[in-house]
Amino acid sequence: MWSKPWSYKEGLVIGAGLLVIGALLQMSVGTINWSLFACPVNVIVLVVYLIALIAMHLLRKRIYLFGWLSHYSAAVSSLVWVVGMTVIMGLIRQAPSGHASNDMLGFSQMISSWPFVLLYFWMVTALGLTILRAGFPFRIGRLSFLLNHTGLFVALITATLGNADMQRLKMTTRMGNVEWRATDDKGKLIELPLAIELKDFTIDEYPPKLMLIDNETGGVLPAKSPVHLLLEEGVSDGHLLDWELSVEQSIPMAASVTTEDTLKFTDFHSMGATYAVYLKAVNRKNQQTKEGWVSCGSFLFPYKALRLDSLTSLVMPEREPQRFASEVKVYTQEGTITEGTIEVNRPMEIEGWKIYQLSYDESKGRWSDISVFELVRDPWLPVVYAGIIMMMLGAVCLFVNAQKRKGEDKE
Repeated sequence: MWSKPWSYKEGLVIGAGLLVIGALLQMSVGTINWSLFACPVNVIVLVVYLIALIAMHLLRKRIYLFGWLSHYSAAVSSLVWVVGMTVIMGLIRQAPSGHASNDMLGFSQMISSWPFVLLYFWMVTALGLTILRAGFPFRIGRLSFLLNHTGLFVALITATLGNADMQRLKMTTRMGNVEWRATDDKGKLIELPLAIELKDFTIDEYPPKLMLIDNETGGVLPAKSPVHLLLEEGVSDGHLLDWELSVEQSIPMAASVTTEDTLKFTDFHSMGATYAVYLKAVNRKNQQTKEGWVSCGSFLFPYKALRLDSLTSLVMPEREPQRFASEVKVYTQEGTITEGTIEVNRPMEIEGWKIYQLSYDESKGRWSDISVFELVRDPWLPVVYAGIIMMMLGAVCLFVNAQKRKGEDKE
């Protein structure tokens, strides 16, 4: 070992050494605080790193280590170590960044752990030196190789260093109010260069459903595979286990009214309205009959169950949201006003920010007057995309060259 030329053995040993050094750093100084690399520190680090790469490339003939780092044995060895660490990261539950952890080696916060970062740095350095070796002097035949490897290098470096500049904030807005403040993951209040006014909030709900529960435990029946009856439009009867059900009256927007001896529901087209049905239930075994109102309730009216016998009751769970969206007006410091709709997986993009629909006041459901947004800003993301596009172009070049070779072979 260590006789020139170096091979995979030396590469694996170097990786093991970096792992040990990283473990010692992890135990002595703790995890890496990526927030310290926020702009302009990350820009300075990037420039210094690129200059160091060029210097290593120029000195590759004098210092054997620098020349070997651009060899495929170094690249494969580093990749093996990084892939191994990535597998460990997938097997161990990762704690959020910035939270305390009892893991001395940092495997529960792999992205911020010294062992992973040192091995990752080794892999990226080997990739950078390989690009410099293959790119000078430039040859058109190596274009696809350079595009693939340079794109990967750009994507890896900028995604890592740009992580410190990414902002992920949560904003809670109330109907008719303008909000320009948001909180980060530590609860710190931050004023933003934009403001959001919630104009309207809407929810499309799935049809209500009826289920059976155990009167003693409150659990659904059957316990392992509960059954339900979906009250879709046009559905007026059905069955649940031994009970035949028929809907006598259905009120999509109802309010409960208490009389001297009973509880009934009536039309109520206002905030807080609930869904209610009057139905009849007949037991197929003993022909026992029960009838009455069943409702899922709301923040204004309590839910209503129908007791079928001493063991079983019929209930209507809360309706599940199918789609929820917010009509908003966004103001910027430049004076622009943008109106639009924000819903799950359909964010609004403005001034470098992506605004996602996150949640709402679940206690009020469809009548929520609060909408919670997640605002994400990643100024390095376009550069990461540029690296990905370079890799795609490299793949296209590989395909075109392969087709040309096939044509030449046939001739």
